[in-house]
Amino acid sequence: MNTSFPMIAKTFQGLEEVLAKELTQIGASSIELGRRMVSFSGDKETLYRANFCLRTAIRVLIPIHEFTAENPDQVYNEIKAMDWSQYLNTRKSFAIDSVVFSEKFRHSKFVAYRVKDAIVDHFREREGKRPSVRINNPDLSLNIHIADTTCTLSLDSSGESLHRRGYRQEATIAPLNEILAAGIILLTGWKGDCDFIDPMCGSGTFPIEAALIARNISPGIFRKQFAFEKWADFDQDLFDSIYNDDSQERDFNHKIYAYDIDPKAVEIAIQNAKMAGAIKDIEFKTQSFQHFEQPEQKSILITNPPYGERIAPRDLEGLYNMIGERLKHAFTGGEAWVLSYKEECFDSIGLKPSGRMKLFNGPLECELRKYEIFDGSYKGFREDGGKRTSFKKKKYFSSNSDRKGGRPQQKNRSNKNSYQSNRGKRRDYEN
Repeated sequence: MNTSFPMIAKTFQGLEEVLAKELTQIGASSIELGRRMVSFSGDKETLYRANFCLRTAIRVLIPIHEFTAENPDQVYNEIKAMDWSQYLNTRKSFAIDSVVFSEKFRHSKFVAYRVKDAIVDHFREREGKRPSVRINNPDLSLNIHIADTTCTLSLDSSGESLHRRGYRQEATIAPLNEILAAGIILLTGWKGDCDFIDPMCGSGTFPIEAALIARNISPGIFRKQFAFEKWADFDQDLFDSIYNDDSQERDFNHKIYAYDIDPKAVEIAIQNAKMAGAIKDIEFKTQSFQHFEQPEQKSILITNPPYGERIAPRDLEGLYNMIGERLKHAFTGGEAWVLSYKEECFDSIGLKPSGRMKLFNGPLECELRKYEIFDGSYKGFREDGGKRTSFKKKKYFSSNSDRKGGRPQQKNRSNKNSYQSNRGKRRDYEN
């Protein structure tokens, strides 16, 4: 129960440091950053919390065998020779996911087939029977990762990607990934201390993730199942204690504004927000960015305007020029963050960014840029004490003394809200 073991949390490139900070907050140890991943150590409780609480993890893996191989046959032999009795038997099903970055292994699917063959042959030769392969909802999910000749076989404790929170009922074209949205919000430093605005909200990913962050609601709250719940050593009582613990949740006394020019998109966003229990915190409105007005209270604006195939190239310049003009005239004194992927788009905004960072939205290399909207010149702004934002790497972890017991400081909640009325739905799905 208290035995520590190594784990790997996968994420998007650019969010590794955010994920490392999250891991520190749940009490993980031996945290090390890699490319699109963070390795760490912890016990079974850490594993469950990582899946349930992390906003920027795609999946959580437990490495069980590492070896070198020059070809698929060597992979087959290594996997077949393993002791599979502690993970699998002939009455259970399994699935293989493969990720390959190697000149020696050109086809990731063929690697997955060879791993599957090795496991099947292992059992058939010993017992005359074999476990079945099931792509959807298997008893055991496995991941084989190959970098050059280094091969790592891992148990996948998550199953479906953790971006599938469970609240999205419907989506617009090219919806923003929930993990990327949450990561961007965390990068800005916003935690619910002022109003939040997304004037081009689409299906509502930014505002819904913002509401969950503001109240510190764990993103796994509506998830139907995690892969580790099917494991033989699954501790139901331990997981229930994590699932039912709302001591870290907090009040949110500001407002989230979500607008979109498309009435259908707003309708979809409202339904998604209702499913997430976030509808009381978000004010939805069908409205174009062109008619955007700044709220009376201090606010932060975070948005992901259309780009690429979502809008004709000839319209991009006009759209982003309008965004820049509207920010200058209707968001004075505010802080705006824009995610896009074309330099021409940012050029059309016509504002000087005070910070920028590369991120990936699927296969697209994008940039997140911060704009501090002020009266007068940028020089005058700096002379008055304005500071340029830097995405300089922060030291998120160093020793156990930095962690305050491994969990965020407790904040009491004085009243229940709609999130908690939806808390039991996950268990209802299983009945």
